[in-house]
Amino acid sequence: MQIHNFDIDLFLREYWQKKPLLIRNPWTAWSNPLEPDELAGLACEEDVESRLIERTGDNWTLDHGPFAPERFGALGGQPWTLLVQAVDHHAPDVAALIHPFRFVPNWRIDDVMVSYASDRGGVGPHFDQYDVFLLQGLGKRRWRVGGLCDEASILLPHDELRLLATFEAKDEWVLEPGDILYVPPGYAHDGVAVGDGCMTYSIGFRAPSQSELIEGWCDHLVDTIQRDDRYADPDLQAQDNPGEISADALARLRGMMTQKLLDPQGFARWFGEFNSSRKYADADWRPEEPVQPDELRARLASGVALLRNPASRFSFIRGTGDAVLLFADGQSFDCSGEAAAFARQICAQDHVLASPALADSPPCLTLIAALIDQGSIAVEED
Repeated sequence: MQIHNFDIDLFLREYWQKKPLLIRNPWTAWSNPLEPDELAGLACEEDVESRLIERTGDNWTLDHGPFAPERFGALGGQPWTLLVQAVDHHAPDVAALIHPFRFVPNWRIDDVMVSYASDRGGVGPHFDQYDVFLLQGLGKRRWRVGGLCDEASILLPHDELRLLATFEAKDEWVLEPGDILYVPPGYAHDGVAVGDGCMTYSIGFRAPSQSELIEGWCDHLVDTIQRDDRYADPDLQAQDNPGEISADALARLRGMMTQKLLDPQGFARWFGEFNSSRKYADADWRPEEPVQPDELRARLASGVALLRNPASRFSFIRGTGDAVLLFADGQSFDCSGEAAAFARQICAQDHVLASPALADSPPCLTLIAALIDQGSIAVEED
């Protein structure tokens, strides 16, 4: 799947995190990848995050799934919207919608949320802290986009919905199947279904906050540093006033902290593992039995395809020479030679055709077996 007549360099230069952009149906032939009944079925499953938003007048109600199948048949004539998170984890055709947007690095991609709305259904005027491409799948939706918001923007009193108390639209469009609206972080926007059967795919991105980085990195350091690594001053000299904390002591104390806090290699490994952790930590995609080395070697030699789990997160950091540090689902792997080449390839492609070189390389076999055993990749079935 590819977006045609879309200038990526122009988009990144003029629009990315700067201003909204409407892209009228850029597909050769748009085809909706998921049926509404399939979306409703996902919302009934225990391990899928879903929400149902209903509006009666000025009142908004929010319920969390999983939902009983009969719940959808009991919905009345009031506007409602079903939201299902991370549908790309469960539907390969939905996961394929991310491919055209992979000019944004893997580590910034979050998931694909899918919404289905009845006539006049929506989630209300709001703003997000992340970039999003809103792709119309079925039906029509009227999008209104306002100005920039921040944490000081006044919200309606609701425990779970972050709805803007005031909203003034600056632009307005009706999106039809295949149309895309890009909305940068912080821009107020409001989407309302025009008629029944409105289905929208939200390709969302991640941006770690400063507080998240500081908290996560410091928590990691506290868990890993030696408890008996204490302040020492073997060159201590008598002071004129014992109440003074000297400049030398402060410099030594500050050095104890910054030595770890400013460790670039340590931070790089931590961030790769932190950022590649799965969206849902409790999800277990591991095979029932660990892969057998001899069987894996034979399968690779036969030229099978290795498939990346749509729910997995892959990225890497370049090292010296051809070495890379691969991250997959919160784990890190030091790779060089043919293993590094495979690591770069599996990060760039969702499936990789095996070659005899992989089967003949012990480091590759070890890496691939580890990725299979943790559920990050799988061997394609015959």
